[in-house]
Amino acid sequence: MKHRALGRTGLYVTELCLGTATFGGQGWWKVWGEVDQASANQLVERALAAGVNFIDTADVYAEGHSEKILGQALRDLKVKREDVIIATKVRGRTGPGPNDVGLSRGHIMDAVEASLKRLGLDYIDLYQVHGADLVTPIEETMKALDNLVTRGLVRYIGASNMSAWQIMKAQGLARQYNYARFETAQCYYTIAGRDLEREIIPMATDQQMGLMIWSPLAGGFLSGKFTREGAAASNDARRLSFDFPPVDKEHAYDVIEAIQPIAKARGVSVARIALAWLLHQKPVTSVIIGAKSIEQLDDNLAAVETQLSAEELAVLDEASARPLEYPQWMLARQHGDRLPATSR
Repeated sequence: MKHRALGRTGLYVTELCLGTATFGGQGWWKVWGEVDQASANQLVERALAAGVNFIDTADVYAEGHSEKILGQALRDLKVKREDVIIATKVRGRTGPGPNDVGLSRGHIMDAVEASLKRLGLDYIDLYQVHGADLVTPIEETMKALDNLVTRGLVRYIGASNMSAWQIMKAQGLARQYNYARFETAQCYYTIAGRDLEREIIPMATDQQMGLMIWSPLAGGFLSGKFTREGAAASNDARRLSFDFPPVDKEHAYDVIEAIQPIAKARGVSVARIALAWLLHQKPVTSVIIGAKSIEQLDDNLAAVETQLSAEELAVLDEASARPLEYPQWMLARQHGDRLPATSR
């Protein structure tokens, strides 16, 4: 398991991060998974044994039960606090009240205390906003997050599910007022959905931000259970009951058909090749993998051992490429005679 620098933080995290959205199964989150405490302990133990030092959760996962189960797993397994980097998130609704949601100072302060209590920790390594709040001024949010860093409750902050311009506005305010800045971006990215390459990846690269990837298998669409001929009627195929994230299925089937011969020749799963492709993308820091079983986790962990050849990457890149959108096609045209080929 390789380690990669987490943006400018000085921390090194593993190229795979254990996601815990499958833990708990409370309320609506049952569609993601219903992993109980005993099974969660096994998954965490297996991931740590494989070298993983990075674990991601959120206050909304399983209505808070994901954080509780993760915290208990760390205690049950007697994991040293300094041996793991724990990331969680704030923004989603955590109660019925009008202020139990968003990125106001009030909700952030309440939410971080609740997350620390559920996790049983004194501090959170990486505290991420789980999306934009179009009601609260970003100035208030950044000041509140900076206060958490100053108090030692949070060590670094990150952004998730935000537009490039929103993150850059926050970065500008952080620089202007000497606040803690977003050091990471957690985003949806997959070989079947390369939207991130348009604006977010260039922004993250410019800002030297660590890039964390959620739903790398497109919500299970790249699990190997789905083909153009039809989906396998598997009880654990989340896509059959919850069709998210949005996927251009015809394009995704083209990608799957490009992956299948490579996977077959290597004797591995479609999922493993899809994960390996992401791990070959230079801007990516860590890919978040979630699992409901040890078998599924083992297959995902094995992606780090899958080194794709230049020829295989070229096939996958061609099959998954999308047309450039404005202004990208204009930038490409205008800079054709100004940048060396290796910089384009």
